[in-house]
Amino acid sequence: MKLRSWFVIGIIILGVMATSACIAPSNNIGITIDTNGTNVTVKSTTFLSNPPSQMMSEMEQQALTDIESSNSTVESVKSDMQSIAKKYNYTVNVTINSQFGTDQLPMPAQVSGTSMVPTLQDGQSIIVLKTKDFKVNDIVVAVHPDYGLIVKRVGQISGDQVYLISDNKNIETTTVKLNNGAVETITKTPYKGWLPKKNVIGVVKEY
Repeated sequence: MKLRSWFVIGIIILGVMATSACIAPSNNIGITIDTNGTNVTVKSTTFLSNPPSQMMSEMEQQALTDIESSNSTVESVKSDMQSIAKKYNYTVNVTINSQFGTDQLPMPAQVSGTSMVPTLQDGQSIIVLKTKDFKVNDIVVAVHPDYGLIVKRVGQISGDQVYLISDNKNIETTTVKLNNGAVETITKTPYKGWLPKKNVIGVVKEY
């Protein structure tokens, strides 16, 4: 009887140890960033993981900053999450989920000006899918060396160059009264011009 009792106790102890080993928290976890371009949530996808709340909060703030930045990429967002995790002695595998699919990065933007009327209005909010995969007639956001970020329609593609045009074909004139009393007329013609394809940030998907 005593031998059997010790045998049973031994099995129970081993079982407890094995169970403890199975549920021991790991510092290598999966992280998912869910975003639609305006809202961002970051959560752990690893079973029974309990990462520090401060780390998760910091990741969420950084992810929001990254989503709103015209310079961020899928790779840079993941790198930022990994850098934050490293400060807490964690390693993370990051997945980005958006309305455009897995590891498809949206960016919010706002139209400034009337060059894309009637399609886009001044002050209108848009969502851009960051991608280099665009075609003629797509509306894209690109970096112009003189004007900064611009939103235009793709008119032509030739090699590594893209020809961007405005939807608004009207020539607009405004008058400005100068300090000396003279009146100056300013004429704005619809934008059209070539840019390197690499300057295109992405395609406007929601407006």
